[in-house]
Amino acid sequence: MPRKPKRPCRMSGCPNLTDRKSGYCDVHEKPMQRHYDRFTRGYDRQERYGGSWRRIRDRHIALHPLCKQCKEQGRYVRATLVHHIKEIADGGTHDEENLMSLCVSCHERMHRRGSGDR
Repeated sequence: MPRKPKRPCRMSGCPNLTDRKSGYCDVHEKPMQRHYDRFTRGYDRQERYGGSWRRIRDRHIALHPLCKQCKEQGRYVRATLVHHIKEIADGGTHDEENLMSLCVSCHERMHRRGSGDR
C-alpha cells in the first residue's frame, strides 16, 4: 500500500518535509513538544497556589463578598472566585491590591477577553 505524501513542516520558514503525525520535522518536533509542555498544557496548581493561597482567598472573599464587576453595574451577586489583576505568571502577587472578588460568569468573561483587557 502506498504511503501518504510528505507535508511541509508546520514551523514557519522550515523547508523540510515530514510524514509525522505532529506535523513537525525531526529538527522541530522536540522543541515544539517542550514548548507545548511548558506553556500550553497549563501549570501545576499546587506549585503556583500553595496552601497559603487558600487562606488568602478565603479572607479576601470574607472581606469582599460581592462580585466587583457586577457591583459596578448595579447588581449584587455573590463572589465565588478571587481573580489576580496582574497574573502570578506575569509577576503579580497575592497582595490585597492585586486581587478582586468575582462571580463565575465575570471571571470567565475576564479570561475570554484576553490579557490586554484585564
